[in-house]
Amino acid sequence: MAPTNALGLTSLGTIHTAISLIAVAAGFILLIRDREISPRNSLGKIYVAATVGVCLTGFGIFQHGGFGKPHALGIITLVVLAIAAVAGYTNFYGRASRYVETLAYSATLLFHMIPGVTETSTRLPLGAPLLSSPDAPELQTAAAVLAALFLVGAALQVRRLRAKGRPLAAPA
Repeated sequence: MAPTNALGLTSLGTIHTAISLIAVAAGFILLIRDREISPRNSLGKIYVAATVGVCLTGFGIFQHGGFGKPHALGIITLVVLAIAAVAGYTNFYGRASRYVETLAYSATLLFHMIPGVTETSTRLPLGAPLLSSPDAPELQTAAAVLAALFLVGAALQVRRLRAKGRPLAAPA
């Protein structure tokens, strides 16, 4: 077994966590500042690169056995990043491309938050974590709250895009 630090993280886990904190901070700054995550500016590029880095480093972490839900979420995140990139740099999705891009990048921030809340609440405070297991029912509630916040944010983003004159469908 690989050596761990006080939080029970391996060296790879520590790097993974540091990269994820960069991605999450960049994502929230972008949402607050620009109301969207976009790779068209330097902070957006940092967000995307850090998100890819989190996914790739996550594939080497097997704290709870073999391939599991976190690994599947990493694959889903990479697929959603690819969908967002295609939407942002092509017209593959037609008039919906701008919406697909915006909502897909926002979804990846949600994908950061779910394991982030899980890992934080099962590791901190040291010696007496808030929750004893990643399967604690409270984490399902937390995931539902995060999903609801994402839906509210997505609705606001769609509304903002429509107000900017980017209709989702062609006028009849």
